[in-house]
Amino acid sequence: MSTTTAGILFLVALIVALAITHVPLGDYMYRVYNSDTHSRVERGIYRLIGADPKGEQTWGAYARSVLAFSAVGITFLFVLQLLQGSLPLHLNDPGTEMTPALAWNTAVSFVTNTNWQAYSGESTQGHLVQMAGLAVQNFVSASVGMAVAITFVRGLVRRSTSNLGNFWVDLVRGSLRILLPLSIIGAIVLIAGGVIQNFTVHDRVINTLAGGQQTIPGGPVASQEVIKELGTNGGGFYNANSSHPFENPTTWTNWIENLLLLLIPFALPRTFGRMVGSKKQGYSIVAVMSIIATLSVSLLMFFQLQAHGTVPTAVGSAMEGVEQRFGVANSAVFAASTTLTSTGAVNSFHDSYTSLGGMVTMFNMQLGEIAPGGVGSGLYGMLILAIITVFIAGLMVGRTPEYLGKKITPREIKFAAAYFLITPLLVLTGTALAMATPGQRDGMLNTGPHGLSEVLYAFTSASNNNGSAFAGLSVNTEWYNTALGLAMVFGRFLPIILVLALAGSFAAQARTPDSVGTLPTHRPQFVGLVVGVTMILVALTFLPMLALGPLAEGIH
Repeated sequence: MSTTTAGILFLVALIVALAITHVPLGDYMYRVYNSDTHSRVERGIYRLIGADPKGEQTWGAYARSVLAFSAVGITFLFVLQLLQGSLPLHLNDPGTEMTPALAWNTAVSFVTNTNWQAYSGESTQGHLVQMAGLAVQNFVSASVGMAVAITFVRGLVRRSTSNLGNFWVDLVRGSLRILLPLSIIGAIVLIAGGVIQNFTVHDRVINTLAGGQQTIPGGPVASQEVIKELGTNGGGFYNANSSHPFENPTTWTNWIENLLLLLIPFALPRTFGRMVGSKKQGYSIVAVMSIIATLSVSLLMFFQLQAHGTVPTAVGSAMEGVEQRFGVANSAVFAASTTLTSTGAVNSFHDSYTSLGGMVTMFNMQLGEIAPGGVGSGLYGMLILAIITVFIAGLMVGRTPEYLGKKITPREIKFAAAYFLITPLLVLTGTALAMATPGQRDGMLNTGPHGLSEVLYAFTSASNNNGSAFAGLSVNTEWYNTALGLAMVFGRFLPIILVLALAGSFAAQARTPDSVGTLPTHRPQFVGLVVGVTMILVALTFLPMLALGPLAEGIH
């Protein structure tokens, strides 16, 4: 079977699986977030943290809860990493201790659902930190994203109120009722496929065929691998991430992991449709996501299978940096999936992609990761773009735009526009500062356009909370750890604050009845309009920088 055929079958199987799970999983999440009952475990957690599950919050109180919870998470993880040498299950490898700058960067990275890693996991983080620190944040950071998305939808649904729900209830339910059960099932499947799960601490030495000795790093990998993908996190237990055979042993586990990272983001539009009382609205959102995702995957596979570009090629495709177990086509699908979501997991070396193939992965993130995007963040990012599209359409016909019965006044469009502009500002400012500083340019593996692409990719990944890397840029320096950490913080929490403020503004409105001038937002023409507006806005923002980087390299 040719690599192209294998890639097409891999992709078709993914599409079929996502179509099958879209309705039941989306409906289940709808029931989770709209339930009036609390389990005994949930009530115990509420008593422990002092939360009233019946109490509703305004958007400001909800935002303060998100920020306070995240600040505590960053502080705890920062301290845990610096003290891990005195804790059980530490690796005790000399010269691998965490510096304060690296610990800060890593703590911010996992709390913001970015999972950017400027270190080698198997030689730096002890098993206790991996389980009690990183894996826990994989759960709760994903749950925070879902909670914010659900709250934004509540703002569209509710009328003349300031109440948007309870953050602590949304957080606990997302973690216990959605992420945890799916992770248990997924971990069992991955263990059956060969992903390891043990507590070996670098004390297993084997004799190699060449006559030498090799230390085999073990650890609780399967339990972290599943939530890494399911929660669109992406941080690998090993430096090689999902190309490591202990994390991703076979072609079918590769397919399972690819499915996991797309599962919830593609099902959430169904939840949205159920909450707003119109399944067609959910179908229109998932249609926009699907069209953009199809374009991305098609282009990336085309560029990687054509044997053109600056990287060495073999057997008619760009094989450098690709794990032979998976092949070029399957790796291209995985790369598109991980950059279209906020996962950041990699099973191939993006720095070795063709110039135009690497550009597609960057453009996926620059879209705001909305096709289907991160767990929760993809849905609210897509809805923001839908609101901007409705506003633009309203300007064309000279009437006040409305979305789902809520008017988009100057107040709402300011929130939406600010949301859209935050990440480009962070990406372009960070890239410009790095390229303007000779000391930071020294970290580039390559010079010229490809070196610029490495830096642009890094700030694109951090600001959009993706976490993947070209891997050619040395970022474990005090400057990069600080700069990328700030990009992650601002790229996560400023958009969340604006989304919640917009939700509060919508919830305070009464419903505006539909009229003959109301733009239908569930029809194919609206789907095409959202796709067009998204592509044009992002292209206008990033085209000059892309022209200096991957495009210049591609036509060289």
